[in-house]
Amino acid sequence: MIRIDAAPLIVIAAVLVGLKLLVLWIEPRMAFYPIRGVQESPALAGLEFENIMIPTADGERLHAWWLEARDARAQVVFFHGNGGNLSLWLDAIVGIRQHACSVLAVDFRGYGSSTGRPSEAGLYRDAEAAIQLFANRLRKPGSPVVYWGRSIGTPVAAHAAARLAPDAVILESPMPDVRSLLRTNPVLWLFSFFSSYRFPTARLVTRYSGPLLVIHGDADSIVPYSAGRRVFEAAATNRKAFVTIAGADHNDLHLVNPRQYWDAIQTFLSGVASRAR
Repeated sequence: MIRIDAAPLIVIAAVLVGLKLLVLWIEPRMAFYPIRGVQESPALAGLEFENIMIPTADGERLHAWWLEARDARAQVVFFHGNGGNLSLWLDAIVGIRQHACSVLAVDFRGYGSSTGRPSEAGLYRDAEAAIQLFANRLRKPGSPVVYWGRSIGTPVAAHAAARLAPDAVILESPMPDVRSLLRTNPVLWLFSFFSSYRFPTARLVTRYSGPLLVIHGDADSIVPYSAGRRVFEAAATNRKAFVTIAGADHNDLHLVNPRQYWDAIQTFLSGVASRAR
C-alpha cells in the first residue's frame, strides 16, 4: 500500500485559505476610497437641488442629490467613480445640470452620508434602488432617461441598464473587468484569482441593446485606453459611438477638452431624443 504524506497537502490548503481570506479583507480597501460627509453641494454653483435618501433592499440608506431642469433634454441617473463622494464629483454633476439635463446623483453605500460599507454586490443593489426610486418618483414624461457611469460606476450603470432599461447609456473611462487591469502586475493578477470582485462591464453591456456612448482619454493612467475600446467592442448594440479625448487622463475628460466632451454628449443626446419621439 502506498502511503501519502498528508502534511504538505494540509500546508498547501492552509496557504490557499489564508490567501483567500487575505484577499477578501484587502479587496474592498483597494477598490473603494470613500470620503464621509458632505463637503460641498450644488448650492455652491447657485443651483437648486433636493437631498434624497434612497432605501435599498438590504436595509441601507443612500444619499442622493436631485437637480431638476425645466424642459430637460434628458433625465440622468449618475453613478460616480470609486473615490471621494458626491462633493468630489460636484463639477461633473453641475456640468450635467448646466447642459439642460435633470440629474439624480447617487452616493454609493459607505460614501458621503450614505450608510453601510461598499462592496461590488452592494453597489449593484444601490443602483437597483436608485433606478427604482427614479422610475417611481422622479421620472417625467417627454425626455429620455440616461444611465451615466464613470470609472467604477460604469459596471454599475451597465448592471442597472440590464435590470431596467433606460433610453441611453453613457460610460466614461470604462474597464472590461477587474482582472484585465491587473495583467501588468503579476502579484495582483495572481491574487485576482482569489478575489470575489469582477466588475465585468464588458459582459454586462452585452445585455443592453439601446444607444450607448463610450468616452475615454487616450492618456488614461488607471484604465488603459485599450480597455475602453474593449468595452465598446463587446457592446451588443449597433447604436453605439466611441469618443476619444486626446491627452485626457482618467478623471479629467470634461476638463482637458470641454468643448469636444460636451459637444459629443449633446450630439448623442440629440440623437437619442429624436429616436424617442
